[in-house]
Amino acid sequence: MAAAQAVDEMRNRVVLGEFGVRNVHTTDFPGNYSGYDDAWDQDRFEKNFRVDVVHMDENSLEFDMVGIDAAIANAFRRILLAEVPTMAVEKVLVYNNTSIVQDEILAHRLGLIPIHADPRLFEYRNQGDEEGTEIDTLQFRLQVRCTRNPHAAKDSSDPNELYVNHKVYTRHMTWVPLGNQADLFPEGTIRPVHDDILIAQLRPGQEIDLLMHCVKGIDNHQACAFAVSGLGELIALFPPDITLLKPVEGEAAEELSRCFSPGVIEVQEIQGKKVARIANPRLDTFSREIFRNEKLKKVVQLARVRDHYICVVARACNPSTLGGQEIETSLSKSKTLSL
Repeated sequence: MAAAQAVDEMRNRVVLGEFGVRNVHTTDFPGNYSGYDDAWDQDRFEKNFRVDVVHMDENSLEFDMVGIDAAIANAFRRILLAEVPTMAVEKVLVYNNTSIVQDEILAHRLGLIPIHADPRLFEYRNQGDEEGTEIDTLQFRLQVRCTRNPHAAKDSSDPNELYVNHKVYTRHMTWVPLGNQADLFPEGTIRPVHDDILIAQLRPGQEIDLLMHCVKGIDNHQACAFAVSGLGELIALFPPDITLLKPVEGEAAEELSRCFSPGVIEVQEIQGKKVARIANPRLDTFSREIFRNEKLKKVVQLARVRDHYICVVARACNPSTLGGQEIETSLSKSKTLSL
């Protein structure tokens, strides 16, 4: 029986020890363990596989994929990152930029801003089209000029008091409807996802005046599409599995709770004694602080469930690198930067 339990642990758990990690080898091929049929079986996969939605709101989604191999889970992750369409800043027409941020870097930063717009309501722009239309393009204007604050105290050195509009945020971006977009989309629905993303800093006399074109794209075809997609952040983790090998009571229970992230270990009062119990292992970050405690490191086993994946998908301003920018001179004497 003990041997069977040891084999089950090797097949189903990745164990984190004080000086290393055990059971990291793959188990997805038959004949690896005597007496276990690990050959692929579709009926067994359909019976064991499930997706549990843990949390969902407007900006984030957390779900669990259970009963799936790492290779297939990673394939889902890559598909979600590369194939989900999004509206992203693709072209920037710079009319005036006297800030210290170069045009190319400024366009790069604008391409990272997530746009709150449903890409299903727009068409892909045809290759070679120079001008966008209401069915395939969103247009934003950014026009900010920094001035001195005449009411600032003479002895003040705080830029927030001395200057007006010295920080350019996404809240300064104004949606400019094309065609009948103003009738199709209610006011406030087309906007940056976050209004407090810092774009640049200015000083008196400096100004940014530009026009942005957002188009529909995917990561495979448009480098900036991944950075601002609905999958701006995707984390896939084995869920923690924390086991107390023996009861922990008294002051040791309080000490044990301090070795883990808040909420992982709960200390209960049972018959006048403090007793530690595992409350929510999902909150643990596996800092392995417990192994620094000589008295308690042998009463806990840390592991991760091998065929269980926690996936967190969130809108985010992702600082990943975009593709190169091409600078052209338009007839309006502005600079056109294509991301």
